[in-house]
Amino acid sequence: MSALQAIKRFRIRELGVTALPSSALVKPASKSKLNPGSASSSRNKVPVASIENPFIPKLNLKTGRWAPPKYSLRRQALLVKKARESGTLALLPPGPKISVIEIAAASRQDIVPWPSASEKSQNAAAPWTRPVEWTGEVKEKKVLGAEVGNRLYAGKKRMFKGHKWQRIAEKREKRRALLMRSMPKRVREFKQYYKRRRPNPLKPPRTAKNAKLPF
Repeated sequence: MSALQAIKRFRIRELGVTALPSSALVKPASKSKLNPGSASSSRNKVPVASIENPFIPKLNLKTGRWAPPKYSLRRQALLVKKARESGTLALLPPGPKISVIEIAAASRQDIVPWPSASEKSQNAAAPWTRPVEWTGEVKEKKVLGAEVGNRLYAGKKRMFKGHKWQRIAEKREKRRALLMRSMPKRVREFKQYYKRRRPNPLKPPRTAKNAKLPF
């Protein structure tokens, strides 16, 4: 299935009967008292239908319980991915995987042109491209570092602790350099120590005088 076909099926599935003009589901256009010519322009406006956002949980007023979103986070991420590929990001509702700012930016770029008054004949052929007002509050989680593109270490005082050998590597390197600096002297003293104790290694070791047994 192509990316555009997936977005089209999503819109048709969610819009349902609201994909077609309906007086019960369409909001009336607001009238302006300041401009007398706004009445004619308001008639040319495309009606906007209100539909519940399927990407966010829904509160049941009778039971007081929350119902999970209609689409899981995996399916939401897949739809967002296909919308980016097909350039139809403005057709998706906001949710955890796509913010309101991204949708507004996509609509400003005219990725998907909304039907105008002169395109009413095309609306009947492609009703799934009509503008929709998604109801429901989307609580966007503020992610530190998302605006600069670095969320890994944003808000942290230091990097991740890493392995122990990585944490003590600098200290061990300093100690190793200090020991290597005096290594010839230390090797010489080590050899002299055993030369003093056993001048002739082939002879039996000397024992202390008046050695006593341990019992």
